[in-house]
Amino acid sequence: MVETQGGGPQDGAAEVLDRPLPDGVRRRVVQIVADGFGGLTVTELPAQLRQYARFAPNRRAKFAGNAMAAALETDPLFRQRIGERLREAEPELTGALESGSPPPAADPLDVAAAAYVLRPAGWVKLVTAAGEEVQRADAERADEENRAELERLRAELARAREHTKSETERLRSELESAKKEADVLHRKLRSALSDVKRGEAALRKLRGEMEGVRAEGQAQVSAAESETRRLKARLGETEAALEAARRAAREGRSVEDMRVRLLLDTVLDAAQGLRRELALPPVSVRPAETVDAVEPGRMTPKDIAARALSEDDPAILDQLLALPQAHLVVDGYNVTKTGYPQMPLEKQRLRLLGQLAQLAAQTGAEVTCVFDGAELAAPVLLAPPRGVRVLFSKPGVTADELIRQLVRAEPPGRPVIVASTDREVADGVARAGARPVASAVLLKRLS
Repeated sequence: MVETQGGGPQDGAAEVLDRPLPDGVRRRVVQIVADGFGGLTVTELPAQLRQYARFAPNRRAKFAGNAMAAALETDPLFRQRIGERLREAEPELTGALESGSPPPAADPLDVAAAAYVLRPAGWVKLVTAAGEEVQRADAERADEENRAELERLRAELARAREHTKSETERLRSELESAKKEADVLHRKLRSALSDVKRGEAALRKLRGEMEGVRAEGQAQVSAAESETRRLKARLGETEAALEAARRAAREGRSVEDMRVRLLLDTVLDAAQGLRRELALPPVSVRPAETVDAVEPGRMTPKDIAARALSEDDPAILDQLLALPQAHLVVDGYNVTKTGYPQMPLEKQRLRLLGQLAQLAAQTGAEVTCVFDGAELAAPVLLAPPRGVRVLFSKPGVTADELIRQLVRAEPPGRPVIVASTDREVADGVARAGARPVASAVLLKRLS
């Protein structure tokens, strides 16, 4: 039956395809074989395809595609039988191909697949042309997709520029408001300073007046003491006269008794008049109050000093981490070798990172742990815990230098705390604006 179709297959049998079938053509060929598969008996099928005889066409194309393509290429009789089924299904397309003029409106993939099955004269060119057409269509489709992607990226860039512009304007307005607020605070500060200066001047004036009142009081006390001594002398004289009067009274001299009594009354009245004239205040200080001692409930200077925090108190670290946007940078091996040097390096790292994760969760501060990469034989594979950034120094760079780089990277004014016992590191980061904390303080806080 094939030989009666104008000898087309015989003319193209000697042609050989020097490249693999294009993917689109191969899929169409497999579909043609799957569609024609059902019209053949089991004995007409190649041995390797008989197990798929009961499959539906779509399942044949899915599970037996490679086997059908190989059988079509290596078994001419099977290809001839598939070609007959194709002529029955597509008489116009197969007739045009075998006459040497494929229809121009047909799909190039259908033309190439039919040519591959029927093998008319020039079928290799048809298959090659279909592959090139598919590649050209894919390239055009890729160009369209690239152009669409470019337009999308341009639109995103424009939106990003607009967002950046609006964000810049917002930040500028916030900066202006912050400057105005700073000016208001500066004016308030200057006013407060002037009030403090006026208060200090008033205090100095009061101190001068107090010194004057104190000097005047001392002078009055000295005068009162002199008058008291004089009165005591007169009182002694009066007592002597009184004793003489008593003796005179005992001796019956009543006139002298009267005179002495009169003199005593005079002296007493004079003493009371002098007290009223000097207006001496009552004595408010008792001798027992001049003795230095601690009274119940009164705070001593030692108690006040005990309220300050020492440098190794972990509460200092909590106060620093409570600052807004605080960043804790930890010298990893310096801390672990201070706290638990007997453990292997891997366990030291895991223990420290676990504790730092808890600290980050408690305080909400940013935490970065730096390890020296020079002590490692190979790169470390570990999953950093939540809330902790883990960094290893590059070859030729120490962990100390990496810590200084991290501190210099922070903006001025941000609270940065560096935990390390290394004095060189502490001095370096302190000059850069960070707050050094001893490793022992961090270990106390973690424990």
